[in-house]
Amino acid sequence: MTERTVLVTGGTGGLGGAVTAAFLDAGWRVVVPRREPGTDDGAVRVVADLLTPEGAARAVEAATAEPAAPLRAVVNLVGGYGAGGLVHETPVDDFERMLRLNLRPTYLVTHAALPHLMASGDGAVVCVSARAAVSPFPGASGYVTAKAAVRAFAETVAVEYRQRGVRCNTVLPSVIDTPANRAAQPDADHRRWVPPAEIAEVIRFLASPESAPTSGASIPVYGRA
Repeated sequence: MTERTVLVTGGTGGLGGAVTAAFLDAGWRVVVPRREPGTDDGAVRVVADLLTPEGAARAVEAATAEPAAPLRAVVNLVGGYGAGGLVHETPVDDFERMLRLNLRPTYLVTHAALPHLMASGDGAVVCVSARAAVSPFPGASGYVTAKAAVRAFAETVAVEYRQRGVRCNTVLPSVIDTPANRAAQPDADHRRWVPPAEIAEVIRFLASPESAPTSGASIPVYGRA
């Protein structure tokens, strides 16, 4: 797979580190945007703010800089959770913050990468939504709506680019077994949570030629939760 590049947004997070490692282990060239300079694990690191069109373009430029390893996949991991009250208790700024954090980078990076993925003829996009998108819970209307929007956006990309050589699929995690989640929920049954490495393998598969017939899918990765 050394002739392939994958752009992994959010590649420094709890899930992102596992996804980056999975692609590196499979021999991909991996490009990871980040807000601060840094090098560590064999991935190509580029400083870029993915909340801006300029930052998204900069990340895609780095991902397409190696002609011998053209961009073949984009993995959209950037996002975050924000709890709140019920809808009537949630300020619109808090609601919109979740949309901006979860949906905007996914849109901007995919928008910038699609011409390159079409040129490759076998491009793939993988987005991360959440179980909450199909099974909402109270007290997080912004997060639930944003993750549902990510799923709808991915399904739209799948339909629009099906005949243009680009696939798009979504994974739906429940609670991922990361240090941050353990710290936030110390009394939970962590055995029911899914290790990041297991989700990373599903993502790697969806980005790879082995999953060529699959597009427009929403894959639950709930574990026993």
